[in-house]
Amino acid sequence: MGKPFSHSFIVEGRNFVQAGTASTKIKTMLKELGIDGGVVRRVAIATYEAEMNIVMYANSGTVVLEVTPEVVRLNVNDRGPGISDIDLAMQEGYSTATPEMREMGFGAGMGLPNIKKNADDLRIKSTVGEGTNLEITFRIN
Repeated sequence: MGKPFSHSFIVEGRNFVQAGTASTKIKTMLKELGIDGGVVRRVAIATYEAEMNIVMYANSGTVVLEVTPEVVRLNVNDRGPGISDIDLAMQEGYSTATPEMREMGFGAGMGLPNIKKNADDLRIKSTVGEGTNLEITFRIN
């Protein structure tokens, strides 16, 4: 893979019909770029979790994919309620999902922990009442 590659996706809050579209497209793009299958799988899982958090909790958001010869990086920004206690949100099983979200099979409290488990590096910045930024990095080699 030569020069760095970048692509941006817009994710609509509460649009469960379109949920998963960005992660599916990113998976396809990474395969086309010849990225190792194990890395592609980890990126796809983390992207899906981040995308679902936007759909479930935020008004809108973006997922920006950057690929260099060394790393795949996702920069996920949302305009939503923000996370008041990141340490608590990182605990497996902790969720602020509504009963409706749970009925759809979401909100098990594994989103952020799954992102962290699949990433080589995860940085979270959040401002209550404004939104959340995730910078997720996966080393290619």
